[in-house]
Amino acid sequence: METNQIMSAIFLIAVLALVLPGFLSSNNKIKQFMKNLSIWSIIVLVIIVIIYLIKK
Repeated sequence: METNQIMSAIFLIAVLALVLPGFLSSNNKIKQFMKNLSIWSIIVLVIIVIIYLIKK
């Protein structure tokens, strides 16, 4: 793994640690939690595809 990839992974884990508690506390109902989780999944997938297309 390159240093750049390691730093990116550490940054993403830090952001997740900051966002996750608030995300879980605001989604106390399972329906709302699943809706928000699916929205975040779509956002992450779009970002991954964009990064993949830029690097290619």
